[in-house]
This record gives sequence, structure tokens and C-alpha cells, in this order.
Amino acid sequence: MTLTIRDAAETDLPRVAALYGREVLRGTATFELEPPGPQEMARRFAAVKRHNLPWLTAELDGAFAGYAYASPFRPRPAYRYGVEGSVYIEEAARGHGVGRTLLDALIGRVRAMGLRHVIGAISDSDTSAASIALHRSLGFREAGVYRQVGWKFERWLDVTLMQLDLAPEGAPPGAPGLDLTGGLA
Repeated sequence: MTLTIRDAAETDLPRVAALYGREVLRGTATFELEPPGPQEMARRFAAVKRHNLPWLTAELDGAFAGYAYASPFRPRPAYRYGVEGSVYIEEAARGHGVGRTLLDALIGRVRAMGLRHVIGAISDSDTSAASIALHRSLGFREAGVYRQVGWKFERWLDVTLMQLDLAPEGAPPGAPGLDLTGGLA
């Protein structure tokens, strides 16, 4: 099997939207209840790019296998050195290292930007053991759990927060951080 990671392009958005839409309707990785349309996905993609943050696409043997992107963690200026990472994998591509490779590539990109933290917000803590284990294996540590903060599929869902320190020595930032004036994704 050949796994390729590349920068996402606007031409990827129909596949991105389809994958995300399936997760909205059948999964708990997002708390959205209605799949966003193509225009909304294009707006989100443009917002990530406006911040010069990475949005990556994975192909497994030439077929779309998933995507990952970084978005500003929070809108206040003091948070400008942290991002939240999001990863979505096609069901048929799971178990082939796609998630690990995408997340590792995303971490490399934001580290090269001089950012300090990557935050993972993993919903449905009860059924997301694989995602939590993946994040741990890449150096993330648990930062806390929001208990029963989402209501989806007639049940309460937790969110486990995981944090990767890219500059754990605590030195002052060496890069300007994100420009948060362009709005969040």
C-alpha cells in the first residue's frame, strides 16, 4: 500500500465534505448535527489557509483516505501559539496508519511554524480509545475531560482534551504566533 500526504486543495473539498458529513450523521467525532454544505466547507478551508495553517489530505493507493488540519485554539491573542488539530479518516482506510501519518505530518508542520501547543479534543471518550491511544503514542498527554457536554444520538458525550507541548522547556516564543484577526475556522 502506498500512503501519500499532501497539502489539500479546493478540489479535495467534495471528498472532505462527504467524509465529514458522514461523521456528522453517524459518528461522534463532531458535535455538529447537520452536515455543512459545500460553501460552508469552502469557508472553513479558506479560514484555515488565511491563518497560514496546514490542511493536509491523505491518499491510500491513490484514493482519498482522510484529512487533517490545524485551526487556532482560541480567538484571544494570548492563545496565538496554540492550535487544535483535527483528523478524519475514511472508514475503509482505518487501521492502515493513515491517522498516525496525517497527525504526525500536521505536528511537524505546526512545529516548524514555531508554535507551542497542539490540542486534541476527542469526543465520546467511551468509544474513542483508538484516537486517545494514537494521540498518546505521538506524545500528547491528557489535559482534562469535559464530562457530558454534548448530547448526540440520545446520549451524553464527554470530550477528552489532549495536549502536545512542542516547546516543553517553557522558553518565550521565538515566532510571532498566529494572526487571529482573520477570524476562526
